[in-house]
Amino acid sequence: MIFSFRGKKSSKKGQKNEFKEGNISLELSIPTHFRCPISLDLMKDPVTLSTGITYDRESIEKWTDSGNLTCPVTHQMLHDLNMIPNHFLRKMIQDWCVEHQSHGIERIPTPRIPISAYQVSQICSKIVYATEQRDEEKLRDLIRKVSVWAKESGKNKICMVENGAGRAFSVAFESFASISMEKYADLLKIILSGLAWMFPFGEEGLSKIGSRTSFQCIVWFLKGDDLSAKQNSVTVLNQLLSLNKSYAVKLMEIEGVAETLFKIVQAPISPALTKASLVVIYNLMQGNEKLVESFVDMGLAQVVIEVLVDGEKSMSEKALGVLDQICNSQKGKEIASKNALTIPVLGKKLLRVSELATEFTVSIMWKLCNKNQEKSLVVEALQVGAFPKLLVLMQVGCVQATKEKVTDLLKLMNLCKDKVECIDSTSGFKYLRRSN
Repeated sequence: MIFSFRGKKSSKKGQKNEFKEGNISLELSIPTHFRCPISLDLMKDPVTLSTGITYDRESIEKWTDSGNLTCPVTHQMLHDLNMIPNHFLRKMIQDWCVEHQSHGIERIPTPRIPISAYQVSQICSKIVYATEQRDEEKLRDLIRKVSVWAKESGKNKICMVENGAGRAFSVAFESFASISMEKYADLLKIILSGLAWMFPFGEEGLSKIGSRTSFQCIVWFLKGDDLSAKQNSVTVLNQLLSLNKSYAVKLMEIEGVAETLFKIVQAPISPALTKASLVVIYNLMQGNEKLVESFVDMGLAQVVIEVLVDGEKSMSEKALGVLDQICNSQKGKEIASKNALTIPVLGKKLLRVSELATEFTVSIMWKLCNKNQEKSLVVEALQVGAFPKLLVLMQVGCVQATKEKVTDLLKLMNLCKDKVECIDSTSGFKYLRRSN
C-alpha cells in the first residue's frame, strides 16, 4: 500500500516562489508503518498492544473506550489493555519529519504519557498531608501539578476524578477556609477551580465540601467581584444540589444566599454565570414555598420574564423552569399574571425552543389560566395564538402530565373563543420543528 502526504507550503518566500513557478503540488511518500492502522494518519504517539500491533494512542483509546476488546488488526481478544509506548518508532517518525521540514512538515512533539492511578493516589496523599501541615507553598505546587496534568488530556482528568482528586481538594478547601477565607483567598480560588470539574468527590469529599464552613466560603466568593470564582462556585453548588436536595437546606442556612443569587441574575455579568445561577435558584426553590415568596418579594418574577424576552434556547429553558417554580406560590402567580409581558412571552416560547421549554411553558400557562377567575389571561392566550399551538402539541405528542394540562387549557380556551374576534389557526404551525 502506498500513502502520500501533501506538504504545507513553506513560509519562506523563495520556496513559495519555487512551488508557484513550477506549478506543482509536492507529495511525499509516507512509510506505511508510520501510519496508524485505524485512522491511517501519521502516528503522533505510537503505542504497542499485547498483540504486537502498534497504533496511535488516541485512535486505539477511542476504540477501547467504545467497548471494543479486540485488536483491530488481528481480531484477537485484548486480555491486557496496557499500551506500551513505542519509543523507537516515535523517534523514527520524528526524524522523518525533521528530514522533510523544508517541505513544510512540522516535527511531531514528544507526547506526554498519561498519568496512572498510582500517580494520582500519590499526589492526593501529598495534598492531604500538606493540608494537615498547613504548608501553603507545598500545596500550591501540588495543585499546580494537578492543573498541568488536567490540561494535557481529558484522559488525565478522568483518571484523577476516578482516583480521589476531588476528595483531596475538598479536604484542602474546607481546611483552609476554616482558618481564614481572606488570608487564603487566592489558594481557595485555585482549589475551587479544580473542584468545578472533579465531581463526584467521594463520600469523605462530599462531607467536606458540603459542610457549613465550605458553603460559607463558596457564598463569600459569590458575593465577591472575581468572575471566575463566581462561576466555579455556582458550578460546584449545582453539582451538589443535583446529587442531593438536602444540600439546599444547608445552603439556605448561610446568610445572604438568596439575595446574592438574585443580584447575579438581576444584573447579569456573563450568560454562563446567569444560566448557572438560575439552575441553583431552581433547585433551591423546589418544595420551598417560603423561599419562592422571598424571591418573588425581591422581584425575581419580573427579572425572569425580562430574561425570557430575548433569551436563547439554554437561557430560556432555565428561566422558564424558575418561572414555573415561582408560579407554585399564590403570590408568584399574582405577580406573573399582572405582568403584561407574561402571556405574550409564553406564547412566543411555546413549541419554539425545546421540548423541555414547552413543558415548562404549558405548566406556567396552566397555573396562571386555571386560577384566573375573570378568564382575561385565557383570552389573552387565545389572542397570541396559543390555541393552535396547543392543538399541534397534542398531535405531535408530549408527556402525560403535560398532555393533561394542554387538555385543560384547550377546554378553557374553547369556552372563551367567542370573546376573541379572530384566531389565527395557522400561527402555531410555523414554529413547529421536526426532530432530527
